[in-house]
Amino acid sequence: MLFAITSLDKPDSQALRMATREKHLAYGGGESSRLRLGGPFLDANGNMVGSFIILEAESLEAAKLWAANDPYALAGLFASTDVRPWRMTINKCGATL
Repeated sequence: MLFAITSLDKPDSQALRMATREKHLAYGGGESSRLRLGGPFLDANGNMVGSFIILEAESLEAAKLWAANDPYALAGLFASTDVRPWRMTINKCGATL
């Protein structure tokens, strides 16, 4: 099952995001990762201010656990995180999930 994970950074946390980014990318790209799509939300100036992830997981609880163990979450970067079941309906890019 697929899950959408949306997280918004705490205000003025760009330095923490950048200091933790390498660990976050390694976590998302690891061999056992089921991350299917991911990237940052941007503000009007192009600064990263949050994260959007599509994750394949066995259950909502498993997806929430994955999100909670993201190095960004462990570092206290996020002001909020939401994890919801998600279904792809339109795929104009031709990518296979």
